[in-house]
Amino acid sequence: MGARTNGEPVNWYGFKFSWTPYHQMPDKLSHYLYTFDHLSAKVLDTLDPLCPSSRKDNPHPKDTFSILKGCDHEDPHVRQLLQDIYTIPSWVDWEQIERGQRVLWRYALPSITCLIYMSLLGGMSSSRTVETLDRTGSFGCPSVRRRILETAQHALTVHKNLESIQPGGEGWESSIRVRLLHSSVRRRIMQLAKEDPEYYNIDKYGIPINDLDCMGTISLYSSCMIWLGLPQQGIYLSESETEDYLALWRYVAYLMGVPHDWMKTPQESRAMMESLLISEYKPSGKSSTLANNILHGIEGQPPMYASRQFLSAQAWWLNGSELSQALGIVKPSLYYTALMASQCLYFRILSSVIAAIPFLESITTNFSKKLCQDIFIQNKNLGALGYKSKFTFKWIPNLIRTTTLPGGSNDDREKHSAGFNSHLLERVALLNLLFMSSVGIYLGYLCLGAIHCISSLYLV
Repeated sequence: MGARTNGEPVNWYGFKFSWTPYHQMPDKLSHYLYTFDHLSAKVLDTLDPLCPSSRKDNPHPKDTFSILKGCDHEDPHVRQLLQDIYTIPSWVDWEQIERGQRVLWRYALPSITCLIYMSLLGGMSSSRTVETLDRTGSFGCPSVRRRILETAQHALTVHKNLESIQPGGEGWESSIRVRLLHSSVRRRIMQLAKEDPEYYNIDKYGIPINDLDCMGTISLYSSCMIWLGLPQQGIYLSESETEDYLALWRYVAYLMGVPHDWMKTPQESRAMMESLLISEYKPSGKSSTLANNILHGIEGQPPMYASRQFLSAQAWWLNGSELSQALGIVKPSLYYTALMASQCLYFRILSSVIAAIPFLESITTNFSKKLCQDIFIQNKNLGALGYKSKFTFKWIPNLIRTTTLPGGSNDDREKHSAGFNSHLLERVALLNLLFMSSVGIYLGYLCLGAIHCISSLYLV
């Protein structure tokens, strides 16, 4: 891939932008493939002997974070990590962080839609990243739904409230737990690669869960939502909302040991997002498997009982036709595409109403928080896990574990989905579509009547 010039238009799988001096070519980013969070890796080695599950008589996954939080260890790496996670960087402004948290709740429905169908599912387009995910087996059909819910739990605790992201809070803790989990997975895969060099090609894919992978993940949950996911649904953040939301996720990146200087300004953050699209978005066969497994994991599940067609429509709408085709997601019918369009229009109108009537924001925020708590954490009848995840090392890679598609053809899955008694999400979207169509027809009728009256006056 040759060098690009300033102002040059770029079209990568349907994502269009102009090249700027802030953008970086893939060869400028490639060194991040071989750098990673060395500090947490060294801490893991030190604390492993202290974890109860290191003993053969304990079947539970080891909880390294609990040992880390409660220990008074002389090891310099342990002390350094503790100092880092409890130290507040000079650039952190808690009022700005709190405003950034509120952005997600202000646009809760389109934000969560984006996080699932663009950040998580669309993120499977990174062929190098899925090589690691494939080997954990966590996106296989028996476990993919639980994996999705645990990922959602982390994002929601990060946004829960200011106390949650401050030292000792739920979001703060879950971010560090995920950091330690990443180190465990990385170490395990590298150990297996030494046993069998064909198991994982470090020269080709880079160190498992390297800095580039982690920067890409942070970008998916911040920049991609701001400049891709929300605009695709008719939502455009203000400059202040953008800065606040990026500040929140920059602090999350800091807690997780991820390089974050590229998030200092919106211009740099957007350029890195677009640079990562070019560098990493190259869907493979495994990308398709994991993306379709995500759809399979939420198809027909409570509380929305969405059909595969409508799930595909959301994926196509947010990721575009080129990327969706490359991921092997079946093209939705015109009917389901129209339902998705009506859903986006509803989101846009709802956001405008909330912006116009400020006191509604507090009401909708509290409602959204309670609903998400029920759907993703507490209420099993609504499809929740029923517990708060501790992000322990459950899906342990081995030399034979890979991720496969569920049994049965796509047609079989479509028939299975069609058998559900309730497709709540589609019904809401259909009512929106019918209502909007009726309003449009009525307004058109009024316009024609007005034109007729005006023309009659001029003809008299």
